[in-house]
Amino acid sequence: MANVLVIKSSILGDYSSSNKLIDNYVNQLQGTTSIIERDVAANPLPMLDGELAMGLRGGENLSPRQQEVNALSDQLIAEVDQSDVVVIAAPMYNFSVPVQLKAWIDLIARAGVTFRYTENGPEGLLTGKKVVLVTTRGGIHKDTPNDHVVGFMKTVLGFVGMTDVSVVYSEALAMGPDYLEKSLAEAEASLKAIAV
Repeated sequence: MANVLVIKSSILGDYSSSNKLIDNYVNQLQGTTSIIERDVAANPLPMLDGELAMGLRGGENLSPRQQEVNALSDQLIAEVDQSDVVVIAAPMYNFSVPVQLKAWIDLIARAGVTFRYTENGPEGLLTGKKVVLVTTRGGIHKDTPNDHVVGFMKTVLGFVGMTDVSVVYSEALAMGPDYLEKSLAEAEASLKAIAV
């Protein structure tokens, strides 16, 4: 049985297209997988600041706040490490990922823990994972210079060792009901085609 980690990041709750797509996908997996779901918008993670960044480097005499966030970071990393498949919702907000998703990334990208520097360059340590990246957008941005989401996500995921990334796009969601219906149907079909 595959272990699946689901990361949701939409701030739109019940109105979220990425959440609906992922929920439908996860429903197909019920009974054949073990699923952990983390909604970083509904339950926000702390934003990285100077104190927390220094604490994530380790060391002695950490403040209680640093200790608490280090423990949370360890938990988030363990969730990824124990997963075979990571499903990530990455809606496009103002040409980038939601700040809530960036907070998750900041807490799992840790030198010496999820990546290390070698004489041949950086080496990701969270290997052997399959990632399903679901990105939703109001306009049409795929394969254009405006799509900063997919390149960024592939870069940061690859940096920590997750290089097997399938991307499912759902675009033109704000361009009228015909576009919306067609785009969601195409994304559903793409998700169904991705085996876990």
